[in-house]
Amino acid sequence: MNETKNKLNISNESISLNDRHILLALDESENSKRALLYTADFLGGVAGFHATLLTIVAEPPEDYFDNENERTEWISKHRADAEIMLEKYRKLLIDAGFEKDKVEILAEIRRCSSIAECIIEVQKRLGCCTVILGRRGISKKEEFIFGSTSSKILHSQKNCAVWVIE
Repeated sequence: MNETKNKLNISNESISLNDRHILLALDESENSKRALLYTADFLGGVAGFHATLLTIVAEPPEDYFDNENERTEWISKHRADAEIMLEKYRKLLIDAGFEKDKVEILAEIRRCSSIAECIIEVQKRLGCCTVILGRRGISKKEEFIFGSTSSKILHSQKNCAVWVIE
């Protein structure tokens, strides 16, 4: 197989089919940071990985805003904050040995029925073989009532490994 047949184009970057594409679903929680640090320690310096650092910011309903300008400002501010956080996380992975051109950030602001469903949709869209996330520190009672993002992803993913780091 020639070199061009052995590449995919994702976000204007080439990824070898031999690279394993991992998706780190992150936020500013301590468990999320632990998931990132675990990934850096475990896979840093190991060739053959492409990482996408994802954060999803749930957009409030339209009636939350007085006007479109207020909505646009809200989205701009939250996207900028998310990108700053992800860029810090990206630097940690690069410092741990990930290749600079194989670590992407993706901040999505969208309406989601659940954050878990949005993460799963991104995983499928990007074709990631592994999803890595931190387990939120909620009680069993809260998890029973509201559900857990990590639990939903863990129990609904097919053809994809899921690492839940506590």
